[in-house]
Amino acid sequence: MDDILKRRIKTIVLIGFVILVFGLLIYNRLQAYSLAPTLTQADLSKYAWYEIPFYYLLDYASHGWICLLFAFVVAGLFYEFIPKESLTKYMSSKKASGYLMGIAFAPFFTVCSCTMVPIFASILFSGAGIGPAITFLLMAPSANVLTIVVTGEIIGWDMALIRIVVSIITALLAGVIISRTSWGKAIEKKFKPKRSKAHKSGLVQLVKPPLDERLWSALKFGGFLAKKILPYFVGGLIAVSYVEAWMPQELVTGYLTGITGIFLASVIGGPLYTPTLVEVALGKTLLALGMSKAALLSWLMGQPYDIANMVAVSRIVKWKVVISYALIALACSILFGILYGIMTGAL
Repeated sequence: MDDILKRRIKTIVLIGFVILVFGLLIYNRLQAYSLAPTLTQADLSKYAWYEIPFYYLLDYASHGWICLLFAFVVAGLFYEFIPKESLTKYMSSKKASGYLMGIAFAPFFTVCSCTMVPIFASILFSGAGIGPAITFLLMAPSANVLTIVVTGEIIGWDMALIRIVVSIITALLAGVIISRTSWGKAIEKKFKPKRSKAHKSGLVQLVKPPLDERLWSALKFGGFLAKKILPYFVGGLIAVSYVEAWMPQELVTGYLTGITGIFLASVIGGPLYTPTLVEVALGKTLLALGMSKAALLSWLMGQPYDIANMVAVSRIVKWKVVISYALIALACSILFGILYGIMTGAL
């Protein structure tokens, strides 16, 4: 009787913690509170070189901890409770349904690129193909519901709609190409769930552990991902802090028109960690300062391949995969920026 009571109390506590995490994120979104660094380049440039990463990380922690906590909790729950057989079956790199699922689910994860990494990792650990997983990783930060609504309301719905289209094409292209590379196939093989012959033939029926054990296992997996990813993510943020502090202001505001402006916007908008709520507001400011709409599109398409995100993802799928999707996303950012500029006269 005591064991049953202890299990019930443990279950209630764990469920309460999960509900609290979800509640904090919902409250955060309703308050339209930025989940990212808010210091500007001018703010950071005031500090000594050894103070810059400290203040940048402090600012990030004060805003982003809720989103990161949510991401690791969701990753654990996803890994523990989503049937791995279903992911292996329906999110295979060999099936169109896998890519469609990646595109369909991504818009509902209204978090920034860095916080998609734990969820991306849990999808891979659960047996999804590398192609659909990459599609999901790139699609979620660039065209989730919050991203599109904020882009539409602040910049314009024409830009929001074209952003959806180019995000889908880019994410699909990256996923399909990487799934056909030798290094992509190697990662997929590494994470493919191993099943015994008895299990495959249906002779063994797995007995699921009690709910409290599964919840605890989910949180432990989230913690495992945090230990694996966070140190490298922090290293990426430190690198970005110096770039933002020392990048000449005139480079950003004076050269973002024409073909050159599209190339520059792609290079700046990608590697820099500029989360959704900051990215869109900053994009509108740059537009008012003379940035072309074509360059703005390239700027907005840079969300999924920032430095912090790439460093964190490298801990899961190695650098060959990371460099591959980053180069594809960069190329698409430039290409679609040019095409949009030519078609609309917005160069």
